[in-house]
Amino acid sequence: TIRRAFAYGARTDRSSFFFDCVRARVFHPSIDDMICFTCVPTGTIQVVQQCGKFSHFARPGCQIIIPCTGQGIAGSISTRIQSLDVEVETKTRDNVFVNIVVSTQYMVLSEENHLYDAFYKLTDSRAQIRSYVFDVVRSTVPRIKLDDVFESKEEIAQSVKEMLTKAMQDFGYQIINTLVTDIAPDARVKQAMNEINAAQRARVAAQDRAEADKIMVVKAAEADAESKYLAGTGMARQRQAIIAGLRESVVDFQSEITGISSKDVLDLMMMTQYYDTLKDIGTSKGSNTIFLPSGPGAVADAANAIRNGMMQAHAANAPSR
Repeated sequence: TIRRAFAYGARTDRSSFFFDCVRARVFHPSIDDMICFTCVPTGTIQVVQQCGKFSHFARPGCQIIIPCTGQGIAGSISTRIQSLDVEVETKTRDNVFVNIVVSTQYMVLSEENHLYDAFYKLTDSRAQIRSYVFDVVRSTVPRIKLDDVFESKEEIAQSVKEMLTKAMQDFGYQIINTLVTDIAPDARVKQAMNEINAAQRARVAAQDRAEADKIMVVKAAEADAESKYLAGTGMARQRQAIIAGLRESVVDFQSEITGISSKDVLDLMMMTQYYDTLKDIGTSKGSNTIFLPSGPGAVADAANAIRNGMMQAHAANAPSR
């Protein structure tokens, strides 16, 4: 024990006093009742007082306390980074109450003057930090609307940090960081906000669907118009080809047989096409029933209708003078 004490005394600033005590212990065993040792854990500094007055700070390790001279441990200070979560209820600019949780990380500075201020100037550091957080949040958030509070988290945290840094530095504390960890409006307000968001998204979706339907209708109309135009063009060309073919047939028929007029040739051709049409309708599969006039003048009536159509088509295609 004496050997360990000598080894420790060689590393302390109060070595002369320590060696005097050890020598006194060797020659006076009753010195055990006069000297005590305290072990200070890492990350902690103990405050030693003598007769109620500050004496010195006991750093981590084994330290000597002499009770007979009035020395004693008044308390301890943690030099670790500490965290404090503060929940603040306040209202926004649009009169909505929200609960905001601010997390503050702080620590005591290791210099002796800051340690002295932290222990003797401030009774409850956590209560002091909590008061400043309440003051800053309740003076900042009422100027912001609820929708903007979520976007202003960084500004709120920075305002809290600046205020705490300025105020707690005089008490020996350093503010490491402040974070706004939660913004919680009332449950009914949350539900209303979700419903508004859902309604907006539904309206946008309905507009997109209507626009898509409009495009489909326009495209369908354009396609129908184009198809009808092409069908009309094809039908006109078909009629022109029919007229040209009939003309050639009439000319060939008259050149082969004399004494017959063009009207007789057309009537004969119409009679042939009339019976060919009836034959095709009767022999085709899945054909519907068609009622055609079958009297003696039916063919003549059909011939007159076709002749009038061809004359009108010829007049429409003739160049204007």
